[in-house]
Amino acid sequence: MQGIQVAQYVKSPRELKVTELPDPEPSPDQYLIEVHAAATNFFDILQIQGKYQNQPPFPWVSGAEFSGVVLAAPASSKSPRFPVGSRVFGASQGAYATKVCAAEEQLLSMPQGWSFTDAAGLFVTAPTSYGALVLRAGVKAGDWVLVHAAAGGVGLAAVQVAKAFGATVIATAGTARKLEVARAFGADHVIDYRDASWPDQVRKLTKGRGVDIVYDPVGLVDKSTKCVAWNGRILIVGFAAGAIEKVAMNKVLLKNISLVGIHWGAYARFERGSIPAVWEGIGKLIEQGKFRGTVFTDREFVGLETIPDALIALGGRETWGKVVVKIPQSGGSRL
Repeated sequence: MQGIQVAQYVKSPRELKVTELPDPEPSPDQYLIEVHAAATNFFDILQIQGKYQNQPPFPWVSGAEFSGVVLAAPASSKSPRFPVGSRVFGASQGAYATKVCAAEEQLLSMPQGWSFTDAAGLFVTAPTSYGALVLRAGVKAGDWVLVHAAAGGVGLAAVQVAKAFGATVIATAGTARKLEVARAFGADHVIDYRDASWPDQVRKLTKGRGVDIVYDPVGLVDKSTKCVAWNGRILIVGFAAGAIEKVAMNKVLLKNISLVGIHWGAYARFERGSIPAVWEGIGKLIEQGKFRGTVFTDREFVGLETIPDALIALGGRETWGKVVVKIPQSGGSRL
């Protein structure tokens, strides 16, 4: 197969190279997948630089999120959930390759009518946003929801989930194009958070009341306390701005604010029973036409050799949604 193998840490994605590698050998409980599309994530950049919390032993193939076709089912299973030929998406180490191995719990069936490209970017962002808003914050009809970095992968997922549950969405982003994208995915109001007065703008839109829920993958908790309502919930999703915040806790006390974390990746360890319910909820939204793929379409990335460019674009904040790389197969399968 072809893949991007990491034998030593690199400073930049530009140093990544596509090479010929032996086909991966699945363990008895793993599927072998032919990769048709691979999604990029910020943690992929951290991992190739040796800065991520999960660093496999050298050498390893980079990438995690993908979609493709099952080539072989687990040898240990008499009735595999995904027979040979099944179209699946999921996450497993080694997605930046033409083949990858994955266990059954790391895979799901592709939504009907979805392309490989759209499905490749679904496994991480959709459940993070659904789990945050529905499980952790209890979003409901009539709520006002403020979504920061609303044009990012989890942001666009959050906008769609909040709208599907009947909320009014205020989206923030840092460029005119990203604000345009957030509105196209359903945001009712958009605000450029490069304008320091954005908390005042939020208060004005809510007639001084503030929002019920803040979805924050950036690190804007402290400033968001200025425009959250009494009994409001602030979802701490990530720290894309690069710094771990320190929050003046008196503000939390005075407004009865709940600071609520969401670590979707840990649900498999601590709350496995919630995972099927989250995916069932996402599936219903897809069937109802209330949730669609969030693939970045301003520029196309085709072939493993374009992964360095895709990661550089992602890391440079030049993109919106999910940056997905199409991986053509020698058989010419349709993407």
